[in-house]
Amino acid sequence: MMLSQTEENYLKAIYSLAYANSNNVSTTLISEAIKTKASSVTDMIQKLAEKDLVHYKKYQGVSLTEIGQKIAVEIVRKHRLWEVFLLNKLDYNWDEVHELAEQLEHIKSETLIDKLEAFLEFPTHDPHGDPIPDKEGNIKHHNNTMLSSVETGKSCVVIGIKDSSDPFLKFLDKLQIQLGSILKVISKEPFDNSMLVETTIGSISISNQISKNIFVKNL
Repeated sequence: MMLSQTEENYLKAIYSLAYANSNNVSTTLISEAIKTKASSVTDMIQKLAEKDLVHYKKYQGVSLTEIGQKIAVEIVRKHRLWEVFLLNKLDYNWDEVHELAEQLEHIKSETLIDKLEAFLEFPTHDPHGDPIPDKEGNIKHHNNTMLSSVETGKSCVVIGIKDSSDPFLKFLDKLQIQLGSILKVISKEPFDNSMLVETTIGSISISNQISKNIFVKNL
């Protein structure tokens, strides 16, 4: 099925929003994610429904059909493989790869993507720690353990980033926090849920907003 880049962007957005919200996605959420007005979202959703790519009933939200889900996962796979390529082979920073991958993900050649995956030696995660679907569409998501939930005195390793925006990634760079970083929670502040964390550069204070955007695995 030949789809426009806009249609593919909608399917990917619905897929991501459905995973984050665990239910049907409202047109308001889609409008915010796509950064367009609600009336345009409704028009596009109706077009996608006519192509049997989404289920849509007014006031009940939007969900992907089986074929819509398959296409969305393929786009996610391409996006995350291109991010790995840009970071590992072209030396881009992790805050630079997303926008470029947004363009490259629309390349249609399945053979190219298969060769890209093999060239990269079949990576399982992108530079932000998000899992890369395999060719069959299987994907293993994080268990959603956040730094904010780690108990005082416990250590953990950073395995992913929830907020992959450029400003947040650049901020983490300043703190020298990246995938694989070992963090130990020294103390927590009951007033605002901020925490004192031991890192490779010493002890730093981390706000609750930051700790709720870092996926970790307990050690």
